[in-house]
Amino acid sequence: MTAPVRLHRDRIPIRSDVHPCWRVEKALIDAQIPYEVVYEPALPRSRRTRLVAASGQDRLPALELPDGRWLFGDSVGLAARIRAGELFTQTP
Repeated sequence: MTAPVRLHRDRIPIRSDVHPCWRVEKALIDAQIPYEVVYEPALPRSRRTRLVAASGQDRLPALELPDGRWLFGDSVGLAARIRAGELFTQTP
């Protein structure tokens, strides 16, 4: 069995498209992509030591793919990539 995608997000319980972490999580749900949530501190970003140690970045949301790659960027772009079926596509 392949490991699921790991969604690194904050604990803010807003389920609205205005919240970046929920926007990406909803796209994963809609695309029926198995994932697990890894909660990171919302603020200050300096408390995201686990995320920074693993990826070198402190931005949320972040996706950790089963092959070890990390995806960051604006949540609108990440959600669009998921919905387009391009989450696992390698980009140059």
